[in-house]
Amino acid sequence: MELFAEQGYEKTSLREIAERLDVTKAALYYHFKTKEDIIVSLFQDLTRPMDELITWGQEQPRTLETKKEILARYSQALAAAAPLFRFMHENQATMRDLSIGETFKERMLVLLELVKDPDAALTDQIRCVSALFTMHAAMYVLRDAEGDPEEKREAALEVAIDLVSQAHGQAPRVTR
Repeated sequence: MELFAEQGYEKTSLREIAERLDVTKAALYYHFKTKEDIIVSLFQDLTRPMDELITWGQEQPRTLETKKEILARYSQALAAAAPLFRFMHENQATMRDLSIGETFKERMLVLLELVKDPDAALTDQIRCVSALFTMHAAMYVLRDAEGDPEEKREAALEVAIDLVSQAHGQAPRVTR
């Protein structure tokens, strides 16, 4: 992930990956025939908590408390998989071409269905969509900002929970 982040997916070779891992290219090739195989393996390991969250969320009632818990768990999953999400953000064109790009998109759509109410007003649906992407944006945009990473994660989570709470009529709304 470090090499992909430093050089980009396309410019990173299997030879460079083998050197960084201090293994022979043959040893690396024995386990992974392509760079995509490496990314898929990393993606599966780092997104397992997301899959577990989706499974859990689908078994829960669609209450505000459940949605808050989904956001809290997703926030933790994002923090644990930060290198993967950084790769995805910095290699968006590559992600569209790799099989994992479509898989991740499907996961995000399922997660979105767990936090929004399809019968809600459009503004409330947008609040729920924004809640998820607030955590993504904060993780990426604030990564180099001063401050404790955990405090930044918690602040983004607080904003996300506020958005979902507003969508459920649980917080004061701003009037225009």
